[in-house]
Amino acid sequence: MNSLIFAAFSRILFILMLAVSLFVLYRGHNEPGGGFVGGLIAAAGFATLALARGVDVARATLRFEPMTVIGFGILAALLGGLPGLWLDDSFLAHQWAILGSAHIGTTLLFDIGVYLVVLGGILSLILRFYEGL
Repeated sequence: MNSLIFAAFSRILFILMLAVSLFVLYRGHNEPGGGFVGGLIAAAGFATLALARGVDVARATLRFEPMTVIGFGILAALLGGLPGLWLDDSFLAHQWAILGSAHIGTTLLFDIGVYLVVLGGILSLILRFYEGL
């Protein structure tokens, strides 16, 4: 695809989609959203970048291989469940802290893990598909 307008607008669109995905990720504690939806939005941003500027640019922007991102996500989700196992004898019994008006807990770490797994999984599929074009 050799559209100059799409290539120029893709970087702005990518930044906006990444910002919205992080907002949805954080908002998912008390409202609809969370790691899964945020990861899908972020993957769509990377897919737009890959379609407009090429797979090499999208991989350079990601800075990690998608399978490595999946591994970090699984690790983060696992670490999000361990405090409940230690404190309440139940894996994924989430612990909360209130910092000002923000409710931060182990669910955020679990959601970040889901976000990274979804992002890495979708990107591994999309980038391989775009490389075949």
